[in-house]
Amino acid sequence: MDFNVFVENIVDLLQKKMGEDYEIRVTKVTKNNDIQLTGVILMRESDNISPTIYLEGLYAEYKNGTALEQLAEKIVAFYTEQMPDQELNMDFFKDFEQVKGRIFYKLVSFEKNRKLLEKLPHYRWHDLAIIFYYAMEEEKVGRASITIHHHHLAMWGLSVDSLYRAAHNNMRKGMPELLVSMKDLLAEMTGLQFGDDTYIPMYVLTNQEKLYGAAALLYSEGMKALADRLQSDLLILPSSVHEVLLLPDDGLNEYAFYRQMVEDVNTTQVEPEEVLSCSLYRYRREKAEIEEIFS
Repeated sequence: MDFNVFVENIVDLLQKKMGEDYEIRVTKVTKNNDIQLTGVILMRESDNISPTIYLEGLYAEYKNGTALEQLAEKIVAFYTEQMPDQELNMDFFKDFEQVKGRIFYKLVSFEKNRKLLEKLPHYRWHDLAIIFYYAMEEEKVGRASITIHHHHLAMWGLSVDSLYRAAHNNMRKGMPELLVSMKDLLAEMTGLQFGDDTYIPMYVLTNQEKLYGAAALLYSEGMKALADRLQSDLLILPSSVHEVLLLPDDGLNEYAFYRQMVEDVNTTQVEPEEVLSCSLYRYRREKAEIEEIFS
């Protein structure tokens, strides 16, 4: 069964399960890096919001032997879990004073998102773009967010500069940075204990939420403190949109090796929509600035 037939069968099953009070909609969504995904939305006439449930992963489960009926039940369970208990009134979103406290920014690839960026207020930063989003309150809809488009700025009568200032002011408090050594991270992930004589000269920079944490590059204070402690500039390896790796620049100019490592990780370990860049960057300790490495 190809993907299109799979979608049709899933829609039919969902319609039977949910009944005539629900409309089952199929939608195409463009995600980060111009990744196109197919989702289903379960909506009643009275609903003004409903989660989008993507089908590509479920199709992979189907090809691995999971029955259609079981997958349909999984969708219904996810919908039931994620759907707000009460109707969500979004009128507040028209008033910037009511939303500005939850406006944040994130870093994405400029080149891979050229088409999307035509619709979004953004700033170019090296080979990346700074874009903006509104983070919904978790007690209402979980980790849902709204990407800020040009039409939102027009509605608010706001400039991109003002939007950036609002987001930047929120980042340290709303998305505080998290800078941990790779040794500590591995110990947390594996439960292994490393001795004091074990030195892994690599660090992970993200935020406390570990969500779009690469943007911590734009406001990190820990990065400067680390560079001062190591008495070294720092190489920055873009691990994903959620975090970057930092290591001391030893001056050996092994940039081709690190660039290849980033490319390999992006290809084999990172979901396509979470790839940030294959470039390398350097934090200049003396200038407290980040530059792209081209050599």
